[in-house]
Amino acid sequence: MDHKDSQADPTGAVTRKSIGARRNPASQEAILDAAEAVLKEGGVAGFSIEAVAKKARAGKPTIYRWWPNRTALMLDVYRRFKNERPFPDTGSLRADLVAFLDNQLLGFWHNSLAATVYRALIAEAQTDQAAADALYAYQEGRKAVVIEIIEKAKLRGECAPEVNSELIVDLIVSYAWHQLLLGRVEAAMGTIEAVVDSVLRGALNSTTR
Repeated sequence: MDHKDSQADPTGAVTRKSIGARRNPASQEAILDAAEAVLKEGGVAGFSIEAVAKKARAGKPTIYRWWPNRTALMLDVYRRFKNERPFPDTGSLRADLVAFLDNQLLGFWHNSLAATVYRALIAEAQTDQAAADALYAYQEGRKAVVIEIIEKAKLRGECAPEVNSELIVDLIVSYAWHQLLLGRVEAAMGTIEAVVDSVLRGALNSTTR
């Protein structure tokens, strides 16, 4: 069956005008709103394409056309949470990295549904290659922004040009993931500045050896 322009649906579903495989912004937002609501109401365990379709009053074929599986949809909801938080740009590398670890990682996950969602995404990536690829692509995009922050610090003379920007980001993110997966985010909130200082001390000192 071809789902095209909106028609009255005897089941009561709201059928929205389709524009093919290209996402209709209004439909996309309605589905993401529904997906977020399902996560808030039932958690990850209650999250499914069926539940989202019912909440959005949309057809499952529409959702599957734009999101191939529940992991892809859940990742878009998580990305939506993150889009509300700008990356730091204080003019100080240390301050930027402290803000990144707090605002974008540990502080963002603290007492938040986002922590549960992201743990589930990491877990699904262990057994689902498509989920792993999607999560990797998302992470690489985020990492590129932080690498740029460090590269700006090099131009300001805060660190040597040979400092490994990617390694600094990986160390900070790995620490945050470790705390997230062990359910230690709250305890780790008090370690943010110490972690950044330790990473920077090691990275900056390594260039003088």
